[in-house]
Amino acid sequence: MRERARSTPAPADKKSRDVQLAENRKASYDYSIEERFEAGVSLTGTEIKSLRAGHVNLRDGYAKIEKGEAWLRGVHISPWTHPGYTNHEPLRPRKLLLHKNEILFLANRSAQQGYTLVPLRMYTKAGRAKVELGLARGKRRYEKRQVIKEREAQREMDAAIRRRAPRSS
Repeated sequence: MRERARSTPAPADKKSRDVQLAENRKASYDYSIEERFEAGVSLTGTEIKSLRAGHVNLRDGYAKIEKGEAWLRGVHISPWTHPGYTNHEPLRPRKLLLHKNEILFLANRSAQQGYTLVPLRMYTKAGRAKVELGLARGKRRYEKRQVIKEREAQREMDAAIRRRAPRSS
């Protein structure tokens, strides 16, 4: 079937509603991230309010597959400052919304020795709370030192190039 020509131009790009709420910078230092997945998060009303205010900590978080469901544990979302009749528990397990085949894949891969699921960042996408999960393998201490050495060497090379480059006035 042929597509009809539009009589009006395509709508201009709307203002993006995607907002990054939190990032787990420590994860890239402690783990080597092999694959990334996007998952929705099932939250209560006070949790989403607190999350949009930026009161979330992903540092000690991890994801676990239990009985065919994915759960986010260890993520601290601070209690909402102006609760109504109820408030949420800061460290409660939160259900992750993934397709069944993604859950099976993650369960198989995370069951292998040395692999874990870590939250990398939390953001909203079209008004929905999302978490980016990383299938990660833990780094050893010498690997971390090697990364630091490479970073310092690169920084020194960049500084030397800046010193040698002629300044145009």
